[in-house]
Amino acid sequence: MDLNGTPLEVADIAGIQAALFTGRVTARQLVDAYLDRIEAFDHAGPELNAVVTINPAARDQADALDDAYRRTGQAVGPLHGIPMVIKDCLETADMPTSFGSEIFADYRAEEDATVVAGLRAAGAIILAKTTLPDWATSWFSYSSRTGVTKNPYDLDRDPGGSSSGTGAAIAAGYATVGLGTDCGGSVRLPASFCNLVGVRSTPGLISRTGCNPLVSAQDTIGPMARSVEDAARVFTVMAGFDHSDPLTYAYSVARAPASYLDSLVPDALQGRRIGVLRSAFGADSDANAAPVNQVMAGALDELRAGGATLVDVTIDDLSGWIGRTSLYTIKSKHDINSWLSSKPDPPARTVAQIIDSGRYHKKLDLLEALAAGPDDPLNDVDYYTAYTAREAFMKTVVNLMESNSLDALVYPTCQVAPPTHEDTDSGLWNTLNFPTNTVIGSQTWMPSMTVPAGLTDSGLPVGMEVLARPYDEPTMFAVGYGFEQVIGHRSHPRSVPMSA
Repeated sequence: MDLNGTPLEVADIAGIQAALFTGRVTARQLVDAYLDRIEAFDHAGPELNAVVTINPAARDQADALDDAYRRTGQAVGPLHGIPMVIKDCLETADMPTSFGSEIFADYRAEEDATVVAGLRAAGAIILAKTTLPDWATSWFSYSSRTGVTKNPYDLDRDPGGSSSGTGAAIAAGYATVGLGTDCGGSVRLPASFCNLVGVRSTPGLISRTGCNPLVSAQDTIGPMARSVEDAARVFTVMAGFDHSDPLTYAYSVARAPASYLDSLVPDALQGRRIGVLRSAFGADSDANAAPVNQVMAGALDELRAGGATLVDVTIDDLSGWIGRTSLYTIKSKHDINSWLSSKPDPPARTVAQIIDSGRYHKKLDLLEALAAGPDDPLNDVDYYTAYTAREAFMKTVVNLMESNSLDALVYPTCQVAPPTHEDTDSGLWNTLNFPTNTVIGSQTWMPSMTVPAGLTDSGLPVGMEVLARPYDEPTMFAVGYGFEQVIGHRSHPRSVPMSA
């Protein structure tokens, strides 16, 4: 499908809606075109295996939106007619929600997650739900529900986790934009590996109601998109106070703007001072890190070309800070157990029951590790040690920025390129040793965004992460957008050709 010279697979929200509102296309035609791509490429052709469930009501929802626009001449909301895919840990009343778990394959929630309800109210069409590892517990796509998902840029490689399916699906042009969830980096890592923009907010700007927890105070939900502008459009709809999620007090603390699109100005990098966090780069002598560093060198030149002043900075003992502030094996079992026990009739009520059943993917080392955690972290001194270390880590990073008058920090989203399935199967990389830098933003509870930085010589995507101060999402969006405007690094993967 062609939208005024732009193929649907790379079209943005503004372009699609321009076509919708001038009658060149209907929402029903959009849904049909995207569903055709899913049929052609997900379990046929390259067999990406990114989709768990197709929404059987998607065409009817598109028809209703088309009818409403014909009758009123008005959009239902800011995402009118935009087909989306969402990670299958966000509850939906009209489709099962599996959380990546075979045990929950037929589980159906009574109502939509808050963010899903908000997207529908804004006119979005939830086209399908996407793959993830069981309970979002891996950097890779291993799932007892769906197996493994392929990276459309190299079918022998992983798309990253835990929002694996959303990353692969949006890169492949299965929908306009998608949602993932992010505790340690589960939006940003697959966005980086799939040449996308991925956004993690300050915790609490977006409601988590209707989404399974991993570390409750650290969990976020965020957009994954082919452009910063599309991510900002969806983020604006998602952000807000929710009486059912007390952490959303943060929305009022942030004094959030009416629209994050206001931050997207052409000269957004002019006059910015940006810190290059050198301690987050792998060694040039490391064959896995060197290709990423080469791409990042070019990205830093582009930041300068856009008008930014770059300042090299370091955080002493960065790996130590990351280790000391990790809460997964201390807090996650309690949070998942509490959430499961709140459900009226779940197929399992505890992590122990999931592990004892044997019905989980055996490559999920983190799921097994957190199962050994304390039943009540408040009775474990390690919880208090890690929690206070998190506050100290955040202060260290913010003070570093203040001392150098920096607007943001940048570094590679991950120190290595997308790993092969062979490497993850062999155990070369596992959840506990994988060198992703996404945990910096996660474990300081600071907003961060990955943007496409370029491709390695072998054609593998590399993401650059932008880290801003707590509640300063406007600066994060501005820097990401400014970089994108210098030289856009989005390119469509060859494994899933664009339609004629």
